[in-house]
Amino acid sequence: MVVVDSSASAIMADQNIDPNTATNPSRQEKHVPAIKAISGDEEGPSKEKKSNDYNALKKSTTVIQKSHFFQSSWTFWFDNPSSKSNQVTWGSSLRSLYTFATIEEFWSLYNNIHPPTKWVPGADLYCFKHKIEPKWEDPICANGGKWTMFFPKAATLESNWLNTLLALVGEQFDQGDEICGAVLNFRTRGDRISLWTKNAANEEAQLSIGKQWKELLGYNEKIGFIVHVFLASLLFLQHLSVLLKYIIVTCPNFSQEDAKTLDRHAKSRYTV
Repeated sequence: MVVVDSSASAIMADQNIDPNTATNPSRQEKHVPAIKAISGDEEGPSKEKKSNDYNALKKSTTVIQKSHFFQSSWTFWFDNPSSKSNQVTWGSSLRSLYTFATIEEFWSLYNNIHPPTKWVPGADLYCFKHKIEPKWEDPICANGGKWTMFFPKAATLESNWLNTLLALVGEQFDQGDEICGAVLNFRTRGDRISLWTKNAANEEAQLSIGKQWKELLGYNEKIGFIVHVFLASLLFLQHLSVLLKYIIVTCPNFSQEDAKTLDRHAKSRYTV
């Protein structure tokens, strides 16, 4: 049987150290500085040196993230009229949410917006070029119109809305300068997405936008283009009636619900 001696003498013998002599000075001296530094008997690196070393390491490992800018800045708008606001002036409940100019800002916003399936029916979400308000009477929109797609199934709504947004901010349309923005209308009877444009009289540009939008989304149904000018004229009459209501009897107040009704029954100028 082999007995393993774990005593200090055995360990010293194993390392060729004479048990009757003092501990090897060279071995002891080798570890003294480290021991003193740990125990506080000797000062380690100064705080200033540690700070400098940390800052140098931080600079060498810091990654500068460059923002990726779009050609144009865009603004999200939201409109959620309640059932009690049917007689409120069109656009009075419209609110600007946030203006973004980079890819990073876009995804930060989009990923934190509730999906349309969680909205209250009647809500609208807009994404328009900065400084263009999603209203018929806006000077840039007044002479334009819109292309509209209908989505009876909510399952395809979100993906088509996202692809529409990516096509807009990514400038994928050949006639992109003619586009004002897009709107998603969440409705009980069926949801829809529309593209608003600037100049309805420019038939070539409008047809190009409509055809290219269908191709980008793989949409197979026929879509129509409605001109804003007729509806904008009725809005003008509404404002005029307010000014003249004490002088003559004019048309009744043109409510938000009236505007939606006219919009549903308006005739298309172009179809693709």
